[in-house]
Amino acid sequence: MDLEHFMRWCNAKKGVTEEFPFGENILVYKVMGKMFALTDVDQFESVNLKVDPEQGVLLQEEYAAVQPGYHMNKKHWITVVMDGSVPNRLLQQWVDNSYNLVVSGLTKKQQIALNKA
Repeated sequence: MDLEHFMRWCNAKKGVTEEFPFGENILVYKVMGKMFALTDVDQFESVNLKVDPEQGVLLQEEYAAVQPGYHMNKKHWITVVMDGSVPNRLLQQWVDNSYNLVVSGLTKKQQIALNKA
């Protein structure tokens, strides 16, 4: 997956915003103000995604390209090294899971607002 494909996939989700809170090259995707994905747009060597803690451990055991979240809470985030070893469909699924995990943690009021967006 290249950067453009990653960006299109993230932006296609309901209520998503792009921000650069950590500098001009670190792109952060948020839903209702909560992060679900981030990457370096200059290098695109890796992607950080939010995960269920148990799922994160399993993914790290199964895929060499999946590591504990770089500069993130390692229990709740993974870093996927973009070395081509993870198929696009799987990475898309992980992005979807990250987005859905964040949405499920929103308050009912936020979820209603998101559904109206």
